[in-house]
Amino acid sequence: MSISNYTFTMIKPDAISKGLTSTILKDITDAGFIITALKLTSLTKTEAEKFYSIHQDKPFFDDLVSFMTSGPIVAAILKKENAVEDFRRLLGATNPEKAEEGTLRKKYAESMQRNAIHGSDSDENAIIEAHFHFAEKEIYSFL
Repeated sequence: MSISNYTFTMIKPDAISKGLTSTILKDITDAGFIITALKLTSLTKTEAEKFYSIHQDKPFFDDLVSFMTSGPIVAAILKKENAVEDFRRLLGATNPEKAEEGTLRKKYAESMQRNAIHGSDSDENAIIEAHFHFAEKEIYSFL
C-alpha cells in the first residue's frame, strides 16, 4: 500500500460539543474515504503541546492547546487514493470564511481556531500523526 493512500484527521472539541461527529464522519465516508482507525479520546496538555509543537513559537499556541484540551476529540485514520490531497480539499481553508462551499470547514467551523476538524498536511505528517494517536494494533487495512 502506498503511503499516499492514508491520512489522519481529528474532529475537534467544538464540533463534538455541537453533536456533529456522526454528520462529519458521514461526509467523510460519502466522499469516498474508508475509516481504518477511529477513537473517541482526549488530549492532555502535554500531548496537545507535543502534537502542535510546530506552532510553539506562535502567539496562538497557548490558546490552541487550551482549546484542544477543552473536551474530547475523535481521531481517525482514513484510506483513499491520494488521501492527503483529497482530504485537504474536502476540509477547505483553515479560515471558514475563505473555505469553499461544501467543504467541512465551511459547513461546520466557527472560526479559524474553532475550525471543527484537523487534517494532515503531508503524507509524512499523516504517518506521524496517525502513530501519535494509534497503536499499530488499532490500525486496520480494508480492501
